[in-house]
Amino acid sequence: MFGQIVRITAVSGKRAALAASLLASAKEMPGCLSYVVAEDADADSLWITEIWRDEATHRDSPEIKSMIEAARPLIAGFDKPIRTRALGGIGLSGK
Repeated sequence: MFGQIVRITAVSGKRAALAASLLASAKEMPGCLSYVVAEDADADSLWITEIWRDEATHRDSPEIKSMIEAARPLIAGFDKPIRTRALGGIGLSGK
């Protein structure tokens, strides 16, 4: 399994709108096993934690591309993603 954690900074004062946009777009993403949006202590930042069947599925996902494009006006910047290899856990089948 491929995992990724990234901090996204919203345009000042637009964190709630950015979170809503990302969550609304995250309904159907084939190959995505987990997609979590969480608030950072910083008022303008969100943490996105994703687990995918494999890296290629994430990289080639048209849903991810559409999600980011729709949210782009609300995004001030991205930190460098932290890539992980998920081993399993609550809610993950390990497959």
